[in-house]
Amino acid sequence: SGGIKEQTHQVFRNLKAVLEAAGASLETVVKATVFIKNMDEFADVNEVYGEYFSVHKPARSCVEVARLPKDALVEIEVTALVK
Repeated sequence: SGGIKEQTHQVFRNLKAVLEAAGASLETVVKATVFIKNMDEFADVNEVYGEYFSVHKPARSCVEVARLPKDALVEIEVTALVK
């Protein structure tokens, strides 16, 4: 629920939890793929993304998609190194 910024923050909370459970962190992410429902909202997603990847900046791609599971507005997939 919520708008694009709220959903992007939730995605990062989820990512952090999964990464930590696997022995990794946002700092060990080497690649991120952002799936966004509406590319017009990229600036908002990018703003939130920058809060989590401000110093460490992994490679990134962004793709506009027709539909995401549970009608989400954004989904982010990452590849990280595990310690």
